[in-house]
Order: sequence, then structure tokens, then C-alpha cells
Amino acid sequence: MRELLPFTIALFAAGCSLTPDYQRPVAPVPAVWPADANQTVGGGATATAIDWRSVFTDPQLRGLIAGALEHNRDMRIAVGRVDEARALAGIASADRFPGIDLGAQRAASLTPGDLSATGRQLNAQRYDANLGVTAFELDFWGRVKSLDDAARASFLATDYARRAFRLSLIADVAGAWLSWLELDERAGLAADTAKSRGETRRLIDKRREVGLAGDLDFLAADGAWQSARADAASLARQRAVAANALRLLVGKEVELRGASLATLAPIADLPAGLPAEVLLARPDVLAAEQKLIATNANIGAARAAFLPKILLTAVAGTASRALSGLFDAGSGAWSFTPLLKLPLFDAGRSEGNLDLALARRNVAVADYEKTLQQAFREVADLLAARQYYAEQMTALGAAARAQGERMQRVEARYLAGVSGQLELLDAQREHQAAQQSALASRRSWLASAASLYKALSAGEE
Repeated sequence: MRELLPFTIALFAAGCSLTPDYQRPVAPVPAVWPADANQTVGGGATATAIDWRSVFTDPQLRGLIAGALEHNRDMRIAVGRVDEARALAGIASADRFPGIDLGAQRAASLTPGDLSATGRQLNAQRYDANLGVTAFELDFWGRVKSLDDAARASFLATDYARRAFRLSLIADVAGAWLSWLELDERAGLAADTAKSRGETRRLIDKRREVGLAGDLDFLAADGAWQSARADAASLARQRAVAANALRLLVGKEVELRGASLATLAPIADLPAGLPAEVLLARPDVLAAEQKLIATNANIGAARAAFLPKILLTAVAGTASRALSGLFDAGSGAWSFTPLLKLPLFDAGRSEGNLDLALARRNVAVADYEKTLQQAFREVADLLAARQYYAEQMTALGAAARAQGERMQRVEARYLAGVSGQLELLDAQREHQAAQQSALASRRSWLASAASLYKALSAGEE
């Protein structure tokens, strides 16, 4: 109670509000991105103004994203939660205004003679019609306003969370589609490899029949063929799983068309700007800040619980013994009942509620700062990834081309009888591995751009 004394003295000077002035915490992140993160990675417009359709230009991907935004069930849940929070905010806002009710009633009673002052039986009738206000709180200390502000901030936090989920859904669909394309192409390469090794096995079998190859050569070729068949089956399974995951994200059955990652148009890059400009506009950061604002407002409501509460109940209308005389002259009636309630003892409930509000604000401050730090790391990681993925993709592409040329020369040497079977199998294995690694690196490079859109964009209203 003592800690409320300074607030009570300064009530009117501060506009009768017990809510602490909100100040945004200082961002606990560096002012610039790390040295190995490119701060400008392309584009021309600011990240907050870029629509997803200008970032993801492939027609098939655009159709998948549009379908997910319309049919994804988690997206519908997020929208429903926003509607729920909006309704709760409306309820809290309504408490700031008096509720006026129109009432009409008939009361009848029969009093026995032995209970009547006159000794005769009394039959009483009463009809009332009135407008009334019941238990309306005069918000001197801002308690109801604080609850209204907290509910509105909670609604905004929910709406920002919906926008953050929308960005995540767009990026997840793009990433799942790229994963499916990678696995589709890798499964095709594995099937071609299995077919090629089957041809090699058949050729060695014929060479063995005429004495130009031994049983060990045939067994090595047969083992390589069986291994290639297993790899092809494994990748086909992974492709089917990736397709099912993509359909779940979209929320409906979709027809997927294969495409080459090597010829796929890159996803448009976004300018990174400075951390303060980027991070403070992210929906997840804005949601965390609104939660902090809500906890700050709840402190004012908890402090107001220590102070007197004034409730008004007023009724005005007409009353009569007979229904026909309800609106006759002289039938007017009214009542006015102000109520002052001053808390004296509640076994520490009010103090506990204030301590709870203060603790929740401290938690919200830490959560806001942690959200900023996580956002900074996410963007910094992706900016660095774009640079190094590009270098890795270039190197692995060159390695795949070199291994392909080597395999062709080894095959020619094998057919000429210069190279052995083991050298040929080794060249084929390394070429396949290089192709698979090159595809994976390009998919990672493309997917990092999709993730960067989620990390840098402020979403859409």
C-alpha cells in the first residue's frame, strides 16, 4: 500500500492515471550487420513495401502460395484468433461506457389480514417501465481505461502474429516446393544412374561370356547396379514425402510439375538496410512489443485496485398501480444509488495482483529483447548464407562438370580396354555424388532467398 502513496498524491497532476509511461526498450543488438553479411543484396524498393508476388515469380510457385493463403488450416486458425482478440477488445472497450437498459415489470403481492397493519387482507399491484444504468464505474483512476488499452494491445499482438505466420507460410511453401523440385530432379538422376549401371552390367556380362571380363568384374557391376536401384527407390520415397508435405501446406490437392533447378529463375533478393530499420518493422517483433504494452497497461489496472471505486446505479421511468395509469400525469418515478467502495482488507490479493503485473512486464521486456536478438541473428545468418551458398554453388557446379568429363573419358578408356572396371565404377559414383551435391547447393541458395523474404519483410495488412 505504501508504494501507492506517491501515485495517489500525484493523481490529478498526472491525469488520474496509474499506468506507467511506456518506453520502448533499447534494442540489444549491434547497429550494423556482421562484416561477413552483405547489407545490400539486391532489389531497389524497401523490404517492407515488396509484395510476395514480385519476389516469387515462378507461375507454379505463385499458384501454390496463393492456394496456401486461402486453404491452409493453420492460416484459418490464425485469422480466427485475430477475430477472437478483436471481439475481446470490443468487450473491454464497452466497459468504458454506461450500459442503458429498458425495463418493464409487473409486481403483485397478497398480504394476509393477520400480517397487515390494518388487519385486512391487502392485494397490491405495481407496474413499472423505466430506463436504467446499473453499476457503472466512474473511472477516476483509469482502471477501466487500462484494461481497455491492454485488450487493444493484445488484439494488435494477435494480428501481428497472424502477419508473421503469413510470412512464414509463404516462405515454407516456397521452401517445400524447392525441396520437392530438388528431390524430383535427384530422383530422376538416380533413375538414370540405375539404368546406366544396368547397361554397364549387361555389357560386362556379355564381355564375360566371351572371356574379356571375369566374374569379379561382373559382381562389381552387379553390386553397383543394385546400389543404384536402392538409391533411386530411396529418393523416390523422399520425393513422395516432400509432395505430401507441400500438399498439406497448401491445404488442398495440387498438381506438381517438375522443373530444372539450374534453369529456374532465382527468387528476387531484398535490400537489408540497417538492423533498426529492418527488425523493428518485423511482425514478430511488433507482436512482442504489443504484448509488452499490454502488460504495462495491466500495471495501471492493478494499482487502481488499491483506490476507492465509485459505482452508479440510476433508474428513471414511470410507475402505477394499474397498467392503464402507467403513463398518466404524476406517475413519474426515479431512483439514484451511488456506491463508494474502499478496499480495506483482502488478505494481500491486491498486492499479489500488482506483483504479478510487474513480474509479467519484466518477462515481456525480456521476451521483446530476445525476439529482437533472434531476429538479428536470423537476418545475419541468411545474409551470410546468401554469399557463401553462392560460392559453394559455383564450386560444386564446376566440380560436377569436371566429374562428368572425367567419367566420359574413363568410359572411353574402358571400352578401349585401357581402364579397368573399378576405375569406371569410381568415376560413375563420383560423378553422381557431384551432381547430387550441386543440386542440393542450388536448392539451398534459392531457399535462402525465400527465408530472407520472411526475415526482412514486414508482411501485408
